[in-house]
Amino acid sequence: MEIGVINSLTNGGDCFGLVAKFGLHVCQLVSWDPSLAVPEVAERVVREAHAADVRVCAMWAGVPGPAKWNFTEGPVTLGLVPEAYRSERIEALKLWADFAVRIGAPAIITHCGFIPENMTDPAYPAVVEAIREVAEYCSRLGIGFWFETGQETPVVLLRTIERVGTSNLGINFDPANLILYGKGNPIDSLDVIGGYVRNIHVKDGLYPTNGNELGREVRAGLGKVNFPQFIRALQERGFNGELIIEREIHGDQQARDIRQTVDDLKRWLAG
Repeated sequence: MEIGVINSLTNGGDCFGLVAKFGLHVCQLVSWDPSLAVPEVAERVVREAHAADVRVCAMWAGVPGPAKWNFTEGPVTLGLVPEAYRSERIEALKLWADFAVRIGAPAIITHCGFIPENMTDPAYPAVVEAIREVAEYCSRLGIGFWFETGQETPVVLLRTIERVGTSNLGINFDPANLILYGKGNPIDSLDVIGGYVRNIHVKDGLYPTNGNELGREVRAGLGKVNFPQFIRALQERGFNGELIIEREIHGDQQARDIRQTVDDLKRWLAG
């Protein structure tokens, strides 16, 4: 398992200094601006990543429109679930898929949103069809479509993968999100969806304490994930993907926390 970090697509593609700054050689590239998904930016990404000796292990594909990370507005703003934004977002994800191919990334990743828990919900088939349209497009390009865990329970995610049915589906497993949304225990969740896990977000958090707001994100090792046990569970399953550090704060404290997490991960991996 190689340690990496989330890295924003900025400066027209000249954006790998952050990765090198932490002494790392792998990242997930992330952007919420589909206007950047053009050949010129892709060419610069390839050039600058090579110069920095950094491998892009996936393209985290943000979509246009509102995104509210809570329980009140999240269900009507996030991912492919809200019908009002669905068509535009499908097209944006296709642009990101083209971009991923140009930069040599094996997959795109996104949040699909608050996928209906009830499989008989009349809205559910259209959500599945929207995901399938993107997944099939990715498949024709020879890349994967990976769900990031978050707004859905593990069994809903498993059911949706089975319903979509393409062979290129995977999971970017964010253990903190399962906690922040109150959707499950990360280690137990591997029993449900572990076979689809392709990347890991190394992020930690606390469970929600009210019904309107997510739990609080904290530095890896300070929350409820139990990273030593989680890493052992991944090792026992033979997982050999990337461990991508994500710390959703800014400034000097973010940098200090990332450095600490790199050290902690090395210790946890050594057992």
